[in-house]
Amino acid sequence: MTDTQPTQAQPTQTEIPADITEIPVDPTAPPVRAGMLLLELVPVPVTDIDRAMAFYADRLGFHVDVDVRPADGVRVVQLTPPGSACSITLTEGIPSLDMPVGTLRGLHLVVSDIEQARTTLVERGVDVEPVEDLGGVFYARFADPDGNTWTLQHMPWRA
Repeated sequence: MTDTQPTQAQPTQTEIPADITEIPVDPTAPPVRAGMLLLELVPVPVTDIDRAMAFYADRLGFHVDVDVRPADGVRVVQLTPPGSACSITLTEGIPSLDMPVGTLRGLHLVVSDIEQARTTLVERGVDVEPVEDLGGVFYARFADPDGNTWTLQHMPWRA
């Protein structure tokens, strides 16, 4: 983290409490009931965390939830798409999360109006392919700066 003023893509460092009882309860978080498997975090392999964080926050509108450096050579950034219960993480220095950069494929972002969502992203500088109708489900694909691919998806019956 530099000494510049924090922005959406560069939040203030988050302190990690030493004691788990110091972590505040989030009343908006869904409960985890028996039998549930909640997908909450997807690691995204990138070469430059700052560049990727700027893309996801500034171009896609993801919220920067966490940007911490809990140890020398370790950094964890967590971002959440608007309205999503699942976040992505950009990391360095965590061997268990190492993946070849640009190999993540086809993560779906479900939208209520694909033309409007595509237009918004194009206006923000994202190279989004034209919308395709694949049997009543609509898709528009794009990639992050490292080549990880994403898909806007619209299912009209979910609107």
